[in-house]
Amino acid sequence: MSKADRIKEEIGWLKVVFGILVATDISLMAWLAQNFSRPTRFQVLVALAAVALVTAAVVWVNHIAYARIKQLEEL
Repeated sequence: MSKADRIKEEIGWLKVVFGILVATDISLMAWLAQNFSRPTRFQVLVALAAVALVTAAVVWVNHIAYARIKQLEEL
C-alpha cells in the first residue's frame, strides 16, 4: 500500500470518528437543553463536562484530519 493510499484510508477512518463524535456532542447538548431543570446538579455538571470533553475531541480529530490532508497534498 502506498503512502498516499494509507493516508487516504486514515482520513476515511477519521471521518467516521468525527461523525460519531459530532452526533454524540449534539445528543448531549440536546439532552441538556431539554432536561436542564429536571436532573440533579451533579448530572448537569457531568453532562457539561462530557460536552466539553467531546467537543475537545471533535476539534482534535479535525486538527489531525487537516494535518493528514496537508500531508497528502505534499506527496
